[in-house]
Amino acid sequence: MRYCVYLLLTNSKNKLISYVGSTNNLDNRLKLHNSSKGAKFTKGRKWTLIYNKKYNSRSKALSEEYKLKKDYKLRSILKLDYIKKNENFYTASI
Repeated sequence: MRYCVYLLLTNSKNKLISYVGSTNNLDNRLKLHNSSKGAKFTKGRKWTLIYNKKYNSRSKALSEEYKLKKDYKLRSILKLDYIKKNENFYTASI
């Protein structure tokens, strides 16, 4: 079974907020987050998937999820790259 580490982005009160998670079913997990049935932190917000990477083992995915959660510099780089490619993301969400 393949596991995925993902990074979500939302614009809440004119501030970009990111969320990192892992799952074995990314489509279903994103639907749960956007329907306020995912993690408590993600409730009530519209999330956009901006990054995901697949791993062959759950332990490797969890290890990489932990690293990405702690690496704010990398998260900022991924956010900026996404915003540059999707210029209307920030302005359309405000």
